[in-house]
Amino acid sequence: MTIRSFKQLFSTVFALVLGGLLMALGLNIRGWVNGANFHDRLPQAFRDLVFNSTYNSFLVIAFFILGVLLGTIFGPRLAQSVINTGAVFEKMSTREKIAVAMGLLLGVITSLPFFLLLLQIPLLGLPCAILILFASVYLGVRGMMSLKDEFKFVGSVSLDHPSQNTDIAMERFKILDTNVIIDGRISDVCRTGFVSGPIYIPGFVLDELQHIADSSDSLKRARGRRGLDILNGMQKELPLIVRSYDHLIETAGGPVEEVDARLVSLAKEMNGDIITNDFNLNKVAALQGVTVLNVNELANALKPVVLPGEDMPVTVIKEGKEQNQGVAYLDDGTMVVIEDGRKHIGEHMNVVVTSVLQTVAGKMIFAKIQEEEEEEDDDGGSRNSGGRTRFKVR
Repeated sequence: MTIRSFKQLFSTVFALVLGGLLMALGLNIRGWVNGANFHDRLPQAFRDLVFNSTYNSFLVIAFFILGVLLGTIFGPRLAQSVINTGAVFEKMSTREKIAVAMGLLLGVITSLPFFLLLLQIPLLGLPCAILILFASVYLGVRGMMSLKDEFKFVGSVSLDHPSQNTDIAMERFKILDTNVIIDGRISDVCRTGFVSGPIYIPGFVLDELQHIADSSDSLKRARGRRGLDILNGMQKELPLIVRSYDHLIETAGGPVEEVDARLVSLAKEMNGDIITNDFNLNKVAALQGVTVLNVNELANALKPVVLPGEDMPVTVIKEGKEQNQGVAYLDDGTMVVIEDGRKHIGEHMNVVVTSVLQTVAGKMIFAKIQEEEEEEDDDGGSRNSGGRTRFKVR
């Protein structure tokens, strides 16, 4: 049964039940007036009207119509409250559901003696009994919810099939971002075993990847397909969990958040870590107390240490921002800014490191060209000391 059909059925039944209750009230109003202690003090005209069969039938019909109208007005709202309550229960874990059930039972049992005793008091007895019942149930549920983690007899939910209970302990999830999937390096990192715990792919991340793969832009389409291919490859080698816990942040009829906001909310609900290479997501998640594992930070930490004075072979690729500067790149992507390297674009040469700058994006190396200089003797010939090549840093 869909939510819409349940809402319609519930509203109809509620309207009919409320109409029936008011109709029963109309049928019994004659006996109530006749049996009241103040019967003799009622005006004679009122008593004649109440005991008139025609008027009484009209009153019963009017009460029934009034009940149906009130049920039609308040039925959908009550049905929505029931639906929202069901959505809350659906999001609960097995332990939370057991805690709520035990709290309800404890609250009813605790309040039952007081409930029966208060019912003996006229007028105020019933409202007080209901108040005691609600208070006891609320306190019972809150108390059991605080003890839910102590229910060791309840097995954790299977990572691959949440509907099946197993004895596998729930580990800290690693939730992948869209960008880090497209980047691809996370596949190698996971394969080496440096990432512990189950790897989770939210459904909205998978949907975003599919949307990118279906884009009309060829570059975006290639990036999306690359991300899907990487996930397929990881699934063959690693245990991936997909979409199983997205319901933890779903809201019935609520506004849909952006992917980054939903990632942070999901990580908080699952007590998991986000793996990303997005600098902005890293900062936002850290501000909300979510642990972030940044692949770029890991790559920068694993880059070899370069000290001033060391020499290295590089190929000048392009000109730099400043005058006469050239730019080269190491195999790991580190930028090398070469002084006076602009005129050597396309050449392979040795450079000497002068300084290293650590930035948010990574390391930047500054270097000078290392040139071979042959010393000429007085006869115009070249002279090498001991057959060794001499270098001079300019």
